[in-house]
Amino acid sequence: MVGLTLAALTPTARAQDAATEERLNKLNGLVQDLVEDKANMKRQLDAMAKEISALREQGSSAASSASAEDLKRLADQVKEIDRKREADKDLILKEIEKLGKAIGAAGRAQQTATQTKSESGSNRGGSPSEKGYEYVVQSGDTLSAIAAAYKEQGVKVSVDDILKSNPGLKATSLTVGKKIFIPAPAK
Repeated sequence: MVGLTLAALTPTARAQDAATEERLNKLNGLVQDLVEDKANMKRQLDAMAKEISALREQGSSAASSASAEDLKRLADQVKEIDRKREADKDLILKEIEKLGKAIGAAGRAQQTATQTKSESGSNRGGSPSEKGYEYVVQSGDTLSAIAAAYKEQGVKVSVDDILKSNPGLKATSLTVGKKIFIPAPAK
């Protein structure tokens, strides 16, 4: 009986062994595929690590040399801007000085116009009966500044009026200390 059961079990056991062996072979194939995939992934990761390391080295060396050049260029630009700022400052100071002289001349002309407003006729250039004011040219005076100062005092006079009343007077070359006639407007 034991022999019969063994004989009867043997074909069944063999079939089970074949199925188990087939499953083991499939599992073995899958494990080998996984091992190969793992090896491929390791190679890819190693290659990426090398590439990242090379990029870092390249980036750090390029950044340090580029920043030194950038700093030099920036320093040059700052120097140029500072040079232009100084030139602008000098120009502004010169213009302010010119304005100060012109304002001072206008103020002196205005002051002189006020002082001489009460004076009457003079026969310096116009007709003997012409009424006006005598003005002494100050440093920095211009005919337009003198005319403007008299206009502020209510004496409507133009540069042309002053030139017509003072034959030989040139607007471009006034002599300091020279007396000029400022005509009073006709009423």
